[in-house]
Amino acid sequence: MRLATFNVENLFERAKIMNLEHWSDGKAVLADYKKFTEIIEKPVYSTADKAALIATMKKYPGLLTNGVSTYVRLRENKGKLVRTQGGQRVIAASGRGDWIGWFELEKEPVKEAAIENTARVIQAVNADVLGVVEAENRTGLLQFNEIVLPQIGGTPYAHAMLIDGNDERGIDVGILTKGHLPIQTMRSHVDDRDAQDKRVFSRDCPEYHISLGGGQTFVVMLNHLKSKGYGSAAESNARREAQAQRVRDIYEERKLQGYTHIAIMGDLNDTPDSNPLKPLLGNGSDLKDVFGHSSFNDQGRPGTHDNCTASGKLDYILLSPVLWNAVVQGSVERRGAWGGIHGTLWPHFPEVETAVDAASDHVAVWVDLNI
Repeated sequence: MRLATFNVENLFERAKIMNLEHWSDGKAVLADYKKFTEIIEKPVYSTADKAALIATMKKYPGLLTNGVSTYVRLRENKGKLVRTQGGQRVIAASGRGDWIGWFELEKEPVKEAAIENTARVIQAVNADVLGVVEAENRTGLLQFNEIVLPQIGGTPYAHAMLIDGNDERGIDVGILTKGHLPIQTMRSHVDDRDAQDKRVFSRDCPEYHISLGGGQTFVVMLNHLKSKGYGSAAESNARREAQAQRVRDIYEERKLQGYTHIAIMGDLNDTPDSNPLKPLLGNGSDLKDVFGHSSFNDQGRPGTHDNCTASGKLDYILLSPVLWNAVVQGSVERRGAWGGIHGTLWPHFPEVETAVDAASDHVAVWVDLNI
């Protein structure tokens, strides 16, 4: 059985900031978006809160005057956050209870070539079970599976599932499986809480229990841990570590229940030697990363993101001992990614002619298991 994970960076739409030439510009927008979201959730808006909202909105032409800008949009469904008073735009709401609405990141369609190259990566990997990171919703995943894959000569998967997570941008994790591997049970962890009663997962850690026949069950846990994109490094690291610890706890619970065939995979947004990932790759864990298996071919590059250096090792397939002992071979599929300023770091599919055509900034990771 071939198992794979691939961060597709959105199948049909992505936030415009993800397409900015310089990621530092995108991080600045994300930081402002975080500020907007944190302030508007307060029950009472102080004078300082209102001033901060006005000042930050002015950075985005059109956002304060009509609620629309290049990168951020203000949605006001009932009541008003902003009104005109004395010829000036002011914060009219006194707190969260005065209006219903939110800020959201503006999106734009992913270019057709990039979508088709995403399909080419998936076709080339030809996994029996594929974890898909950054899919917008199940409808989009179904459309990609049933329309785009056949367009490039691929075969649709029999089963496609996605559970909406906590990310306000609609960045979720989903799964595709072939017909002989039906999904028996699904379990979401979107409402798992920490000691402060805050939701643990930025997206979710869905569990999919897949029938292997003969009474055996294969448990797949998909993840997209907290990114380094915005917020302080200390806060991001702490959140990611808490998420990794909760994933570890779930894993240990399943082991106690008698499950032996367990894989944890997805974009963990940190390197193997990082403190946030120690709950999964240290601290007495028996999970192992397929990159460390003697039969795994990393094609001379230890990473999975951007130029695939060691600092870009973000994507993982972690295996329980039984699955680790069943590994036959594994590798990565890089031909859909660009690599370097001029795309010269590795070969591409012929259809990947420019960086814009790339399927993703991530590569797909796969492993063959003798089960």
